[in-house]
Amino acid sequence: MPLACGVSDVVYRSRVQIKRIRGTFRLALLPACEEPVAFGVHHEIAEHYGIAKGDEEERTTTLDFLVAAAAG
Repeated sequence: MPLACGVSDVVYRSRVQIKRIRGTFRLALLPACEEPVAFGVHHEIAEHYGIAKGDEEERTTTLDFLVAAAAG
């Protein structure tokens, strides 16, 4: 059944893999990227989830990447 906007065929399907390494540290395998992209948490997010300072190395969150992509 066609969608309301008239588009009936899938044009693109993103092929992304996420690998959990440890704790909040994850690697994303993204199309057109030769190297994996690292995700984790940083100070405000770690505090929100009750992760003690120093328990995890600070890394950019998936939320940060989502906001940057939407703003771009």
